[in-house]
Formats: sequence, C-alpha cells, structure tokens
Amino acid sequence: MNVMVLNCGSSSLKYRLIEMPSERELAGGEARNVGPPTASPPCIVHHSGNVKETRMVALPDHGRAFREVMNLLLEDNGPRPEALGHRMVHGGDLFTDPVVVRGSVLEQLDRISHLAPLHNPPAVSLIGACREMYPELPQVAVFDTAFHSTIPGYASTYALPESLRLGRGIRKYGFHGTSHQFVAGEAARFLGIPPVELNAVSCHLGSGGASLCAIVRGRSVDNTMGYSPLQGLVMSTRSGDLDPGLVLRLLDRSNGNGKELEKTLNKHSGVLGLSGDSAEIRDVFAALAAPGVQDQRKSLTAQVYLWRIRKYLGAYLAVAGPARAVIFTDSIGENVPFVRWTVCTDMESFGLAIDNEKNENPGELPADVSTPGSAVRVLVIRTNEELAIARHTYHKLSDAGGEN
Repeated sequence: MNVMVLNCGSSSLKYRLIEMPSERELAGGEARNVGPPTASPPCIVHHSGNVKETRMVALPDHGRAFREVMNLLLEDNGPRPEALGHRMVHGGDLFTDPVVVRGSVLEQLDRISHLAPLHNPPAVSLIGACREMYPELPQVAVFDTAFHSTIPGYASTYALPESLRLGRGIRKYGFHGTSHQFVAGEAARFLGIPPVELNAVSCHLGSGGASLCAIVRGRSVDNTMGYSPLQGLVMSTRSGDLDPGLVLRLLDRSNGNGKELEKTLNKHSGVLGLSGDSAEIRDVFAALAAPGVQDQRKSLTAQVYLWRIRKYLGAYLAVAGPARAVIFTDSIGENVPFVRWTVCTDMESFGLAIDNEKNENPGELPADVSTPGSAVRVLVIRTNEELAIARHTYHKLSDAGGEN
C-alpha cells in the first residue's frame, strides 16, 4: 500500500509518499506559500528518486496544492497514493486513536477545530477537498494528542472549579505525541526490550516547538505542553510556562485584547522575545561562541532556555523512575551536542552520566552517548513523524479492511 502522508501548516503542505509495509520512501516535498499572495511566490519543491525540482504554480488553498502534487506524480509516471494519512494536531476528547475518516468523522473534526486554530482548520479543509477530488482514496487522521490520552487524571486536571472544566474540554492534552511515541519505540528496540518495559523521558527539542514527555511502561504519563502547545519549555517564539497572574496583568495592560496577547505569547516571545533578534536558539549559541562576544541578552536567553529543559528533565526522571533512558530527538535534540551536554551534566544523582566525547561525535543514529556506568542511557534518536503516520494509516486501514 502506498501511503501519502500530508502535514498541513497554515501556509504550507508537506507530503511524503511511503510504500508500506516496506517503509520505502517513493517521493516527497513541500508546497510553499499556500493561500493569500505573499512576497515570495507559491511553489512546490518536489523530489522523486534522485530528481528534485521546484515548480512555480498558483496555490490558493491546500486542496489546490494537493491537486498540483498529484499532477506532479502523474507527470513522473511514478507510483500514486492508495491511501492518505493526515497529521492532526488536536483530537480533543473525541479522538484518542487514529481514525478512518468516514461517516460523520469530518464533521466531528470540524467541531473541534477551535482547539488548534492554526493547524486543525487547514487540515480539516484538506481532508474535505481530498474526499471531493479523490473519493476512492481512504483517509486516516492521526493525532498529536493521541499518545497522551493515557496521562492520568491527577496529571491532566487543572485546579479549577468543575463548572469551568467539565463539559468544556479544559484539561492537559499534551502534544508532539506522534514523535514521542515513535522515538520511544525506537529506544525500546535499541535497548532490546519490549516497548511495555520502557520507562524514559523523551526530549523533543525542535527549532520551533519543543516538549518533554514522561513515559512509564511505554505509555505517556505527562507532557510539558498542556491545554495548548503554549505551556512548558521555552520555544522559538512561544513563552512556555507563565504565572497566570502575569497573564492577567498583561491582559489588563492590553485593554482586554485577548487575541493580541495570544499572538504575543505564541509569535513574539520565547527565544525571539528574549534575544530580540532571532527565534533560532542555534543563532544564540553561535553568537555567544564568537571570539570576543559578550552579549548579556543572548547569554540570558541561553540560560533560560537550558534551565527550563533541565528543570523539567529532573522532574520527569522522578516521574518515570526508575528510568531506562533519556531520549533526545528533533532538530535541536539530534544536532546540538551543547544542549545535550548542558542539560545532562552533573546529573549523577539521577543515575545519569553523559560521555563528552560520544556526545560530540555520536555517529550514526540511533546512538548511546552515556558513560558505560550510567544507569540511565542517554540516547540520540532521529524522529520520523511521517513514517509514524504512515504506519498508523497502514495498520488502521488493514484493521478496517481498507474501508473509506
């Protein structure tokens, strides 16, 4: 079965065509600048085999973007998708597992779009467009929140009156679940144990979003993100944890303009807000490493960023104890040894000891960069959310008999 994995951004559409169950990638790419006109023209960057091309084409919406991608595949005379797997950021209380999109599912997805206003609406719109254009293709929605449906009530409940919580979906959901679940499975395989025997802390540190997940017996029991992806770590443009009293004060200062404050906390805070000129933590580290540079603002940015990760790591090692591993993944977790070293050094009291030489040169991933005597292994594992979605799609349709 050839599964096309679709990942909708607000103005982009990333895609990969994966042959299942062999897991061989057949084609992939990204439609950029989808929607209203922008300074840069819309285009599709497409690769198939060793051939890569950029196609300039009008992309007024995600449905048109998908049609143009299908046209590219037809021109290549290559394999076409036999099923579609969609990344959905939020499943709310309705969806705790991947779901085949049929019957009233699309309408249910539309009803919870407000829970992830930047990501869910374009994904729901794309599912509807795909159904109209290619009704013969079965579709599966895979949710970032699904892996965290096992977070127990005492960890997912906010200390608010029931009248505010119940019936309103007010609770911790957690995010990046597809990635956390994937690297947890890879970690168990690397350690030679069944997934149900894995206790670990997974550190998904991306150049955009980031979160830690406490895993006990292969199941998520806590995630640093909460009701929204805004909670938790310092991210590229998101503030992460804030005192609710501070939020109320900021809301008062903005004359009750909640949308403007939400934009500030999501788009102009985090590393960007702290550093003043970059949302990329690697730029901050590079500037501090330059000879003769003494930038107190960037130094504070790095310290706040790393402190938040280290603090949560200690807390989650307690939650997941006795932990078998700490897992680092995604663009920062996989590629920035300085972050791994700073977060893990002097953690022997938690049974964790990182090896500097291995950390600097981990080699082919997955890799173990801990010392031989470390009770908790420090693993660097490459995440692959697209492959994870393809696996979920394939297994879901196989279980459902391929029905649409």
